Amino acid sequence: MKRISQLLLLCNTLYSPAVYATPTPHADGPSYRHDLLTLHKNLVDIPSLSGTEEDAALFLQEYLSAQNYTVELQQIPAGLNTGSNARYNVLAWPTPDKPTTANFKLLITSHIDVVPPYIPYKTTPSGPITSDTLISGRGSVDAKASLSAQLLALSSLLSSKSISPSDIMLLFVVGEETSGIGMKEFSRRSHSSSIFSSSNEKQYRFTSAIFGEPTENKLACGHKGITNGIIHSQGKAGHSGYPQLGKSANEVLVRSLHTILNTDLGSSERYGNTTVNIGVLEGGVAANVIPKSASARLAIRVASGSQKEGHKDVIAKIEKILKETDGEALSSEWFGGYGPVKCECEVEGFEAMVASYGTDVPNLEGGHTSYLYGPGSILVAHGDDEGLKVRDLEKAVEGYKRLILHVLGEEDGNEQGDL
Repeated sequence: MKRISQLLLLCNTLYSPAVYATPTPHADGPSYRHDLLTLHKNLVDIPSLSGTEEDAALFLQEYLSAQNYTVELQQIPAGLNTGSNARYNVLAWPTPDKPTTANFKLLITSHIDVVPPYIPYKTTPSGPITSDTLISGRGSVDAKASLSAQLLALSSLLSSKSISPSDIMLLFVVGEETSGIGMKEFSRRSHSSSIFSSSNEKQYRFTSAIFGEPTENKLACGHKGITNGIIHSQGKAGHSGYPQLGKSANEVLVRSLHTILNTDLGSSERYGNTTVNIGVLEGGVAANVIPKSASARLAIRVASGSQKEGHKDVIAKIEKILKETDGEALSSEWFGGYGPVKCECEVEGFEAMVASYGTDVPNLEGGHTSYLYGPGSILVAHGDDEGLKVRDLEKAVEGYKRLILHVLGEEDGNEQGDL
């Protein structure tokens, strides 16, 4: 408790907009520009590499509480974590009291963790903010831009009484960039009894969910699936001058990888081709020694099949290749996965796109309709040049507003039709 109190005091001191404000915005911006950029800057300034999201979660708790939201921190059990930092999902409702229901029309969600290394917040050029100002820094796109725009969009709609606060729940999770542990744990507690769940935890259900990720302010029709695995190759060591007396694990592995790369592992009109990334190669001990063992770590983006079974089809094709190449020398191990993930993208006023990266969409169980949308480009999201222009962040606020109104309007219409 002492640690939390100290950090909340720190949030009040360092992250208060009045104390830690952004550069003076230019008059060409919307009325919410200062609040949007201040929130975005505060979030980017807080380092929150995957596994170290505690300060970001505590800041959001303080920020949302000051906006009269009801906020809960959902702690991720220590046994599921790597590292010693406490990790919290942030659950919130735009009401002064926690709703008595566990069923909501809309979940608005994004993640608070970022990839390494930490890169400080920066605006270019310096001076007054304009629509053309570039904001950079780690997380400035993925996904603190989405989180900031979501909150400002929701605030605007609530202030104008365009929506009912009782229809909405917010969820900001940890660990999306690594294992997806935050969303998986929230989903598990919401769909099954759990030894980690307290008597106060509810099994939440949602009709629709809006996920915040960089989509260049286009509405994603979905994204490719993924599976990760390791191919192992076993040979026989020997002197390189006498290759006939040994068996090169490297050569066997390379032959199998060549075949994998030149085989159609699945494709579809919506998602394109299944692609293979050979991320890590290991094998051998010296140039003049026939390598006894070798391995390759693969990340495969799955473009065909169902969300539940698509990755299994790809694994089966690869295992067939390994058997045909050298069934005795080659083996594999796989670490789960999923096939292509479908999202709703037919909404008037939005351009559509298909993403090749992974998200938390498949980690949230349930029969809800999923929407994937956010500012910034994935092409810079994990790079040294991560950043976006102010106009893109502000466009996302308007996009989220339209999307929220669409979702809640559609649900209202469906309810009326059922009467």
